[in-house]
Amino acid sequence: MNYGKVLVVDDEVHIVELIKFNLEGNGYSVIEAYDGNKALELAKKEEIDIVILDLMLPGIDGIEVCRRLRKDPETEKIPIIMLTAKSEETDKVLGLEIGADDYLTKPFSVRELTARMKAVLRRSIDDKKEESKIIKINDIQIDIEKHEVTKGDTKIDLTLKEFELLRILAENRGKVLSRNMLLDEVWGYDYFGETRTVDVHIRHLRKKIEENDKAPKYIETIRGVGYKIK
Repeated sequence: MNYGKVLVVDDEVHIVELIKFNLEGNGYSVIEAYDGNKALELAKKEEIDIVILDLMLPGIDGIEVCRRLRKDPETEKIPIIMLTAKSEETDKVLGLEIGADDYLTKPFSVRELTARMKAVLRRSIDDKKEESKIIKINDIQIDIEKHEVTKGDTKIDLTLKEFELLRILAENRGKVLSRNMLLDEVWGYDYFGETRTVDVHIRHLRKKIEENDKAPKYIETIRGVGYKIK
C-alpha cells in the first residue's frame, strides 16, 4: 500500500538514504533531491504529497525553497516539514513564518519524523475536506455546509431535493449520472424505477439556475442515460 509520495531534500546522502529506507518500509514512495533547484523542479513535475526539506542546502537554501513553493499556485498547498542542524529559535520561527508546517531539529529519530509526517498529512487532508464544502461552477457557488446556492450575488432558493440533486451532479462534474443512480442517492430505494421524479426536479432546477431552461448551460441531458453538469 502506498501512503503517499514524499520528496526528501537534503545534501547529505546518508540522511536521504536513511529517511528513504525507513519511509519506503512504512509504505511511502520517496523521491530524492540534493539541492534546492532540483527540489523545486521535482515539486512541480511530480505529484508530491509532502516535502521533507533541509534548511542548509547548496545554492538555494531551504528557506528560499519553502518561500518559492508557497508562492507558486501549483505547489503552495504541499505540506512541508523542515529539517535543520540548527537549534536556534529564530530559525524555527522563520521556517514556520514562511509556510513550513512543522520543524524537526537534527539529530532526529525516523520514528518521530514519521509521526510528524502523519500528523501533517492528516491536517492537510482535513483542510482539503474543508475546502470541498464549497463547490464553484462558473458563477454558481454551492455551499454544502450551509445548504445555500448563489448565482453571482443572488441567492437561489432550492428545495431540499433540488439542492441534493445539484450537489451530487456538481460533485461528479463531467460524469454522466443515470436517473436510477440519482433516484437512489436523493430519494432512496423506495423510489427506484420512478425516473420521472428526477426529470421533474431537474426541470424545476433548470428554471432556477439557467438563463434559459430550454437551452441549458449547466445541466446537460444525456439521452437514454441521465444527466451531467458540464
